[in-house]
Amino acid sequence: MQGREREQVLTEKDEEFLSDWAVHSRFGAVLGTTGVDRQAASEADGEQRKWFARLLESRNFSVHRDPIGNQFGLLELIPGAPFVLTGSHMDSQPTSGRFDGAYGVMASTHACFRVAEELQIDISSARYNLAIVNWFNEEGSRFKPSMMGSSVFTSKLPLAAALTTLDQRGISVKDALDSIDERGEFEGLDVASYAEIHVQQGRSMEDDGIAIGIVNATWAAHKFEFRVTGEQAHSGSTLMEERRDALLGAARLVVAARELVNEFEPGELHTACGELTVYPNSPVVVASEVRLLVDLRSPSAEVIDAAYRALMRTVERVQREDHVYIEVVAEHCWDQNPYPESGVELAREVAEELQLEHDLVMTVAGHDSTNMKDLVPTIMLFVPSVNGVSHNLNELTKDEDLLVGVNHLTAVVRRLVNGAL
Repeated sequence: MQGREREQVLTEKDEEFLSDWAVHSRFGAVLGTTGVDRQAASEADGEQRKWFARLLESRNFSVHRDPIGNQFGLLELIPGAPFVLTGSHMDSQPTSGRFDGAYGVMASTHACFRVAEELQIDISSARYNLAIVNWFNEEGSRFKPSMMGSSVFTSKLPLAAALTTLDQRGISVKDALDSIDERGEFEGLDVASYAEIHVQQGRSMEDDGIAIGIVNATWAAHKFEFRVTGEQAHSGSTLMEERRDALLGAARLVVAARELVNEFEPGELHTACGELTVYPNSPVVVASEVRLLVDLRSPSAEVIDAAYRALMRTVERVQREDHVYIEVVAEHCWDQNPYPESGVELAREVAEELQLEHDLVMTVAGHDSTNMKDLVPTIMLFVPSVNGVSHNLNELTKDEDLLVGVNHLTAVVRRLVNGAL
């Protein structure tokens, strides 16, 4: 494949990126692994944000934080003009890989550094300014829902609701951001277009020999937070037929979600239960309450709807048979949704100019671009993931693929600044 199989000679720009990437990967590093633990508004998150601000300022970008903790680096070369915004997120899942999200921020940063150098030599073709963003709490591991920062920025989630959200220890988003001094007052960024690059978090690009994935649509998804309520009792002496075991009810939902997949064609539905919180979580007590997260994902809205109806039938059956009460305390959903065709075409043209193997790819995971594409012209790009491993300490994308992504994104940002969209 062009650009991936032959030996690569690193340029000075390549080495600058890899150097900064290596430094950034140390924040929240998990000892003995190549992964990180850098959850939103944690101490490690605060440390990397301070370092990132210094990096931006060293290249004359001004650094700003908005009320939900989104971090922006701005370079205004054309006074009063809107901004081309590019970035991703730097928070991680607990004990996770160092590439998810963070690569997108660092790639965007170096793409903007390169374009800024060009503009400072000749600004005659430029129509827009440059902006880099590190979105707050994209992962949703500490605070739910995911994509919180971009949801507030795009007015899909009220700021007050986000700031009062609590983690499992009862710490609010507001207090957590204040503890690392990352809640600001910046508002009102005028965005002309948005670009994001990310590791794929799947294996299709690697299997197909694709260097650049051009995202043309998101999978549909429906996420639930269930609360199963039973009655606390002695786990030894209480008669089996008299128990109202919340954990049993929750376990049936977990199994049902997995078995739902078998009702559809292979690849049509992905399901998961990623979190269980059990009370009182004692070895000699029948659980009285369980909270659990269940999510359904599919490229088809019709499949999501059918899976939803089947899951609700299971909820009714479990309540009846196990004498528990099940309620949905939170939901978060989006339809299968295309990215703008104009952005897809621009990304394709750039890949062809750079002689990079490329193809259209749907995204199964949610990204901040799924919010931004409803607000402004948006481009979403992927680079390959080794073996498709993600949300795992062993997550890996090869250096040569990282660099190809930076080069492609740089050319995309250059075109956007010149008014391509």
